[in-house]
Amino acid sequence: MAPVMNGKLNGYSAELTKKPLDVVIVGGGLVGSLEALYLARRGHRVRLYEYREDIRNTPQARGRSINLALSVRGRRALKDVGLEAHIIEKHGIPMTGRRIHRLDGSTYVIPYDALSNQCIYSVGRNYLNSLLLQESEKYTNVERHFKHKLVDTYLSKGNLTFQRTDTAEKIQVSADLVIGADGAFSGVRKAMMKQPLFDYSQKYIEHGYIELCIPAAENGSFQMPANYLHIWPRGEFMMIALPNQDCSWTVTLFMPFTNFQNLDTPNKLLGFFNKNFPDSIPLIGEKKLIEDFFAGSPSPLVAIKCRPYHVEDKAVLIGDAAHAVVPFYGQGMNAGFEDCTLLNELFQKHNDNLADILNEFSNTRWEDTYAISDLAMYNYIEMRDLVTRPSYRLRKAFDEFMNWLLPRTWVPLYNSVTFTTMPYKQCVKNRSWQDKMLQSILKVGSMAALTGVVLTWMQNKYSV
Repeated sequence: MAPVMNGKLNGYSAELTKKPLDVVIVGGGLVGSLEALYLARRGHRVRLYEYREDIRNTPQARGRSINLALSVRGRRALKDVGLEAHIIEKHGIPMTGRRIHRLDGSTYVIPYDALSNQCIYSVGRNYLNSLLLQESEKYTNVERHFKHKLVDTYLSKGNLTFQRTDTAEKIQVSADLVIGADGAFSGVRKAMMKQPLFDYSQKYIEHGYIELCIPAAENGSFQMPANYLHIWPRGEFMMIALPNQDCSWTVTLFMPFTNFQNLDTPNKLLGFFNKNFPDSIPLIGEKKLIEDFFAGSPSPLVAIKCRPYHVEDKAVLIGDAAHAVVPFYGQGMNAGFEDCTLLNELFQKHNDNLADILNEFSNTRWEDTYAISDLAMYNYIEMRDLVTRPSYRLRKAFDEFMNWLLPRTWVPLYNSVTFTTMPYKQCVKNRSWQDKMLQSILKVGSMAALTGVVLTWMQNKYSV
């Protein structure tokens, strides 16, 4: 079966017209629906099973971020399936830097890329997921099954059992390949944990989050400058805001659960905001702030690491199922999309040989996902605290100067993670090398300064 799109071959070479693989993807979210497109374009039969209703028919679920930050890794994947231009030109809102809100209400901007003015894009989660699913409708070799809960697995045989949530009917399916894209609490990963030598760890941080909203102005415009990620850093906690396509803002308050527990009355909440985020109150509105804050409870944040990602030549994990990360580097979706890109390259490299594909994916991907998980943890400290310190801005200025001086050699950490497809582990190695070089420069500079002082003293002493 060749990849069919609107009844026509989709441009792949004749070598891909051999017997297609039968692939079942568990999870129809962002990563699962993207992977379905990649495989469909290669001519394989794809069946997508999702526990929830079709997201195209449901309102936004509370507690999940409405907007996400799309950067180069995610854009590359969307380009591969023909959707990048649509998202960038017709939907995404460019964010050129962080706009920092001080306690007194004044703000200043820290550009993401002061030299070449690269930006990230605020994109709607529901919109993007719906677009990916809608695109899959163009392929006759893709099936979509919603309201199907995974209840049993026999991964080494490629056998799965689903139960329809609306009728309780059980459905047994088998596949050449099972792809677990079913999120941080993956049922496929749970089955893998029974395999010998499967390593798994999870870490909940002591901070949770609640989502609020800054509505559009009365005239329908943005109430704040739109092309920024707004941050209210307050040391132990912080608040951020991303622009939405309807000119509202998704506002997320991150702080320790103990702090949330102390805000148990409207008066305490308003007192807390007047003390820490006074400029946000007229933007949100007191009534709306109280309603949104007490409408739900703080959600937890978990980071998950595991390996290997595969079982023989029959199953593999991708996205949050393989490597859920905390959201502070904006790389969760982008890393998941990059999984799909890398898998596609391996399908091409190994001519659809699943044993080779899955083995190489497991052996090469885990170090990068561990690296971005650790970076995301660190970036929370940077965003809520370090970003306000002079030492942070001095280091950023130094990195920008060195990047201008040596653009191919000295790429700042944030730029390498966000604006390149450099492996995450290499980004970390580069930063470590840069730190060592900076220390050497400071030592040389200190010695030069000390030498200058001594020579001046000697000149003054013996010239008398």
